[in-house]
Amino acid sequence: MTRLHPLPTADTPEYQRLLARGAMSERVQDTVSEIIHFVKATGDRAILELTERLDQVRLDTSVVSPEEWQHAEQALDPPVRQALAEMARRIEAVHEVQRFQESPVDVAPGIRVWREWRPFGRVGLYAPGGRTVYPSSVLMMAIPARIAGCGEIVLCSPPQRDGRIASAILAAAAIARVTEVHAVGGAQAIAAMAYGTARIRRVDKIVGPGNAYVTAAKLQVVGDVAIDMPAGPSEILVISDGSVDPGWLAADLQAQAEHAPDAVAILLTTSPQDQTALEDAIESHLNGFLVDSIDVAVAFANAYAPEHLTLACRQPERYLPRLTSAGSIFLGPYAGAAAGDYATGANHVLPTGGSARSFGPLGVESFGRPVQVQQIDATGVSSLTAVTDVLAEIESLPHHGRSVRIRSQS
Repeated sequence: MTRLHPLPTADTPEYQRLLARGAMSERVQDTVSEIIHFVKATGDRAILELTERLDQVRLDTSVVSPEEWQHAEQALDPPVRQALAEMARRIEAVHEVQRFQESPVDVAPGIRVWREWRPFGRVGLYAPGGRTVYPSSVLMMAIPARIAGCGEIVLCSPPQRDGRIASAILAAAAIARVTEVHAVGGAQAIAAMAYGTARIRRVDKIVGPGNAYVTAAKLQVVGDVAIDMPAGPSEILVISDGSVDPGWLAADLQAQAEHAPDAVAILLTTSPQDQTALEDAIESHLNGFLVDSIDVAVAFANAYAPEHLTLACRQPERYLPRLTSAGSIFLGPYAGAAAGDYATGANHVLPTGGSARSFGPLGVESFGRPVQVQQIDATGVSSLTAVTDVLAEIESLPHHGRSVRIRSQS
């Protein structure tokens, strides 16, 4: 049985071990590197051979026809269709407000600077399909991509033993209006989207969660293609002051721990009575720690940078401004992290493994980028030389200064 232990003191080796995540093995890295090189060298042949070798499925093509995913949507049981449609509506509502908005700045008379939004033309989505399937993740990725204005939205997901992608994933693709679907999984899917094959043209950015091989592949193709974030094993950190039913805490911990054997669930509490939350949660890979104050727990949360962070305490809003590193934060006793996985409309594709220190959740901004525009007229150019002449001389770039000065002298 997991028991509450005092949280180690900050900056001790024990504290640092808690913050650390397991490093990706060299075996995974080497295997992924071989797969990527094989796909780059032989394209679709590699895709089909790897699918047969790794998924035990022989396919003639990775392409899944639109008729197949549209049929999957039509064949959904009405309650499932209704749930997915309502989930899609909520995701749209949350993400519509994330559209790029920025006003021009008049720096000086005749000098105006602004930025405009440009979506990626072609984006790749990866939906896992091994231990379980995640139609919810398809909606979480494809709907923001569509709102961003991406013209081509490509979904890759591994085939099941019958050679078909799970029908729930295909149905979600139809609901979210994905434009292209391929039955291919693992590192080979990432390589195909990054470098292109005859049937799978390369994309501008790859997003989506996956296992260690998918994550390693995403990290290895960075530079040739953009990615969203490292997205590895699920994790949750729950902060409690004893004011929330321990059974609710147990349910929240177990909900994230059930994702996979390597998922991480941690409870930090000021209340010894929360021991029962660990007794109720039967998963073995839970950790529970007693802390002297919520302030200590907040400091640990910022250092740990969890994927999901729950503030199951009184007045959780008071701590929110001090939380700097978390993928998604849940405030109060009724805000279970699983609600965000399915029903709040917030995105559940989140950074893991401490990468929330540097990455944020998937959103509309993930599917494009701003371009910068500068407009200068004759009035504006005359005021520039006081700055450009001086800096060009300091930096020994005389042609920089001249390119501005000749315009001011015309």
